[in-house]
Amino acid sequence: MKLLRKLLTVFVVLATLVAGVLFALQNKTPVPLDLLVYTFEPQSIALWILVAFALGGLLGMIVSAAILVRTRASLRSCRRRLDRSLAEVSKVRSDSPVVAVS
Repeated sequence: MKLLRKLLTVFVVLATLVAGVLFALQNKTPVPLDLLVYTFEPQSIALWILVAFALGGLLGMIVSAAILVRTRASLRSCRRRLDRSLAEVSKVRSDSPVVAVS
């Protein structure tokens, strides 16, 4: 199953690279990029789109990593509280006298 997953990942990465190269070859028109405070030199429109795609993917990974770290910290906190509660319940059960019912 792991081999299939790795092969699928390699296939998706290669297909994406091939699509990006074909896209770049078909869109060679130079276009300047104006960001209000700075204007970049004219580059192919494919380059600007691929850079935006890559930056968006990177930003998405950074945001999801931050959310994952926060969620794991919350989970650790909840597990500590659960362990303390279980220890307290165990202590109360062992301290209570056994009542015989006749």
